[in-house]
Amino acid sequence: MDHDKSILILDFGSQYTQLIARKIRELGVYCEIHAYDMSKDEILAYNPLAIILSGGPQSVYKPDSYQIDSEIFALDLPILGICYGMQLMAQHYGGTVIQGESGEFGDATIEIDARHPMLEDLQGKESVWMSHEDQITQAPPGFVSLAHSKHAPVAMFVEDQKRRYGVQFHPEVSHSPCGMMIIKHFVFEIAKAPQTWLFADIKKEMINNIQQALGKEAVLLALSGGVDSSVLAVLLHQAVGAQLHPVFVDNGLLREGEVGQVQESFKALGLKLDTIDAKDIFLDALEGISDPETKRKTIGRVFIEVFQEHAKKYPDVTFLAQGTIYPDIIESAASKTQKGHLIKSHHNVGGLPESMNLKLLEPLRDLFKDEVRKLGLELGLPKTMVYRHPFPGPGLAVRIMGSVERHLIPILQQADSIFIQTLKEEGWYEKSSQAFVVLLPVRSVGVVGDVRKYGYVVSLRAVETLDFMTANISPLPFELLSKVATRIVNEVKEIARVCYDITSKPPGTIEWE
Repeated sequence: MDHDKSILILDFGSQYTQLIARKIRELGVYCEIHAYDMSKDEILAYNPLAIILSGGPQSVYKPDSYQIDSEIFALDLPILGICYGMQLMAQHYGGTVIQGESGEFGDATIEIDARHPMLEDLQGKESVWMSHEDQITQAPPGFVSLAHSKHAPVAMFVEDQKRRYGVQFHPEVSHSPCGMMIIKHFVFEIAKAPQTWLFADIKKEMINNIQQALGKEAVLLALSGGVDSSVLAVLLHQAVGAQLHPVFVDNGLLREGEVGQVQESFKALGLKLDTIDAKDIFLDALEGISDPETKRKTIGRVFIEVFQEHAKKYPDVTFLAQGTIYPDIIESAASKTQKGHLIKSHHNVGGLPESMNLKLLEPLRDLFKDEVRKLGLELGLPKTMVYRHPFPGPGLAVRIMGSVERHLIPILQQADSIFIQTLKEEGWYEKSSQAFVVLLPVRSVGVVGDVRKYGYVVSLRAVETLDFMTANISPLPFELLSKVATRIVNEVKEIARVCYDITSKPPGTIEWE
């Protein structure tokens, strides 16, 4: 989509960068994330209203630290630096950045030292979320220090003439209650950004763009049955009707009963679904592969091969549609300098092989997961489908740790079905944002009916999140966990032990691979 009045975020590898973009979009303002090494000329071509420099894991004073094109600071644009971005700005303009004797990680308190419109409605002390070891001990000449904390002598600064602003803490996370007030001030009062990111308009724009892109040509949709591809299916159907050919691939790595459920759901929506049984193709290709990245790339390659062959049945098809969303693009991307950290590859990101005579259509690639859900409701999808727990594109391949052996799949399917069924019965499915079972590559001794049992170990995982960028563990009642563990061990004879993963994101990820 074309948005000429937007905020540009330059990413230095912070775990919260996507959250900055989400918070700004929640305000009705479009923004995009690009790698930190975007040049001044590229930024001028993008024509943003303002720039935000994200946080990051490095130290600005080290020789190999991530640096931006210094000419960017000469642009007549407002710039907000967050954490590492603030330190980078301080260094550029002559401030002092050093390694602190003690860092701040988690909840902290800032004390306001000077008043400024950016601090409107803030109290003398505010709770914020810090994640830094380095500190700014001296603001640059001409900059005014607005706040400090125990381990951050300069926790905020401003230079109004140049329109340069910096915060050491993370205003984008919910743990900084005052953060949205600061972001609003920067976006609306300083950047003068208009509210053009409205979902009623977005739906119309997407449909119009799809119609213009396709014309009279037909499109083949890679349908997984998950939220993203389901929303895309209905969007395409409303846009081009019979020009859409939705195809559902049974890769043998789906949840128990998934194939029948998907077929019934789309039949109810009036879409004719073409189902391909490709279980053997995928499982043969995955045989002996244990590395998570190789699994994902193998599945992506086989998906393309399957669709390439299936597309021959539709001589009028010239496009392949995928439910790729914005986090997929960002997590799979790296900077031009190849210094960027790859989080994980996504099986549907990376383009199409030259041998495939289909053009790629990805209408959702600008949207975050929660935005996809909002779009789904705008399109009229039932809430039960829109708010179904996410399921990874590679399916159970990334929930079976180690090599994907055929006999392990039904074991995990049964255990996962018991967990999800129990969550629904106990009213915890809706309270959790995502829940699933992971099969571990270890075995454990147990006792069943006075007989020694040597079986597999599984881990339950349930999280609460608004954005899937950060997540807290779901506080499932002990009685529920005990019930699930008892059922799994009794009903799935190959499993001997059940654990519960209580790792938040960060430092963990939601999926294990």
